[in-house]
Amino acid sequence: MVITVQSKKNIEQVCEDLQVAITNRKFGVVGMHNMKETMAKKGVSFERECRIFEVCHPGHAKTVLEQNMEISTALPCRISVYEDDGSVVLATLKPALMLQMFGGEGLDQVAQEVETVLLESMEVAAK
Repeated sequence: MVITVQSKKNIEQVCEDLQVAITNRKFGVVGMHNMKETMAKKGVSFERECRIFEVCHPGHAKTVLEQNMEISTALPCRISVYEDDGSVVLATLKPALMLQMFGGEGLDQVAQEVETVLLESMEVAAK
C-alpha cells in the first residue's frame, strides 16, 4: 500500500530535490506542510521532522474526477518526507490502490502513470 525510498541526504536537501524532481515531470507542488512547525504554532511539541508535499497533475486529476468526484477526497497525492532512525524516508500511498477503493474502473493507466512519476521523483530526490 505504501511505497518508501530511503536517503542518506539531510531532509532539507531531499525536500529541495523532491520539489525539482516533481516539477521536472510536469506535476505541480500544490502545498507543503512542515508538521513540526505547524504543531509548534498550535502549542504542540513534536520533535521529529516530517514534511508532507501535496502534488498534482491537473490533467490526471481531471480524468479521475470526471469519473468519480468522491476521488477528490484523496487528492492531491501526497509524498511524506520524514526522519526515521538516522535516515530520511520518502513515502507515498500507491495511487492504483487508492483508486481501487473508489471503484476507479478504467483508470489503471492513469494510476500507473502517476505512481511511476511519484516513485521516479522520490528516487531522484533520494540520490
